[in-house]
Amino acid sequence: MARRIPSWLERRRYKVLALPLAALVAGLLIAVSELAYHGASSRLARLSSMDQARFELLRVLRRVTDAESGERGYLLTRGPEYLAPYQSARADVFDGLARLETLYRESGDSGAEVHRRRISALVIAKMSEMEEVLRLDASGARETALEMVRTGIGRDQMDQLRREVDALLREQTLASAEAQAGVYDTLLWHRLGVAGLTGLGLIVLAAFLRKERQLDRQLAERQAEVQAERDRLEREVSERTADLTELARHLQTAREDERARLARELHDELGALLTAAKLDVARIRPRLLQAAPDLQPRLAHLVEALNSGIALKRRIIEDLRPSTLNSLGLVPALEILCSESAERMGVPIHTELAPVRLPPGADLVVFRLVQESLTNIAKYAQAKQVRVQLGAEGDEARVQVADDGVGFRVSRTLRGSHGLLGMRFRVEAERGRLDVASTPGEGTTLTAWLPLDAPDAPPAATDATDAPADGAAQGAA
Repeated sequence: MARRIPSWLERRRYKVLALPLAALVAGLLIAVSELAYHGASSRLARLSSMDQARFELLRVLRRVTDAESGERGYLLTRGPEYLAPYQSARADVFDGLARLETLYRESGDSGAEVHRRRISALVIAKMSEMEEVLRLDASGARETALEMVRTGIGRDQMDQLRREVDALLREQTLASAEAQAGVYDTLLWHRLGVAGLTGLGLIVLAAFLRKERQLDRQLAERQAEVQAERDRLEREVSERTADLTELARHLQTAREDERARLARELHDELGALLTAAKLDVARIRPRLLQAAPDLQPRLAHLVEALNSGIALKRRIIEDLRPSTLNSLGLVPALEILCSESAERMGVPIHTELAPVRLPPGADLVVFRLVQESLTNIAKYAQAKQVRVQLGAEGDEARVQVADDGVGFRVSRTLRGSHGLLGMRFRVEAERGRLDVASTPGEGTTLTAWLPLDAPDAPPAATDATDAPADGAAQGAA
């Protein structure tokens, strides 16, 4: 049972399915990459916000400490240079509190927001305490201001502020660590997703390539089978062609043999009868003229009829088997044929004939080819002149018959023209080839090539069909 080979449509369907699969894998890769990117970018943005908040928180704490140091320095030294850092730090502290409020509100962390509010309240209280001390000192109540400092209220506020800042920093550190872990998890899932989809793509690609190789292998096997079948058919065609060529050669040989036999029968039997009749008429003619002179016209008509019968017999014999070909050779036979045809057609026939050595039987093929060509020209060509050529061309004999007649379409005429097909079969039976070139209105050229005979091949045997009886009959006439 023959294997089913996938058709071209099935192969195309496999290739068409590969595109959606590749697009699906690519889409999944893009989706995984985008999800990982957005997850990582959001967490990194949160980490950046946390870092900025921590920096701002530490900056606020440092500026509060700077303000407190400036205050203490001024109270101790009364030097105005200590008020400049206090004033600068005080302005920065309130700006920092505003920025902290914005950062923690955007983060959405409620726990951090609680600590931020406490820190803001403590900072505001500390700044108010320092402002009150400086106001008392400026109003002349220096001892009251110093006493207020000695009470430790400011120190307690700073300690509480540092505790709140430390608590908030611990929560921020934990949140930052969690965010970093989320980033690593996202990257890990991204790696796993990409690796999984890449593996899936490789599996699909391997399956597709395996299927493609299988289809290519099956196609190659099918092509090998088709080539083997084609070679077998070509061998069979060659064998059949050789058989048909041999059969055509046999039929042509049988046909010519039958023609030769018929020519001999006509020559021997009918020729003898006509010759005997003519001799009998010649013997009785003097007695009839003496006994019945009035029979002279009838006797003359009888002699003419016998002469016409003998001439018709000779013409039929020449058509069946040209005696000139066997007795004189190919070139003289063609010259006689062309001369008689030119006289019968009323068209000049130019000949260029050179002796060639052909295998036995091939000279008859050339003669019949020229004879059939001249017959076709006389019937259909309406030519004004004809040219017949014969000569050697390499290791082949080349015979050509050309006319300037009406021409015809070769592709249409060869299918239904038994005369041209017969010529081709004759030539191919002798291992030759025939070419017919014609164009309507431009004449026709028929060319045949036949292999030359080997130099050491024996010459073809001659078989003269004419007998002395014809000569005797002509003499009797």
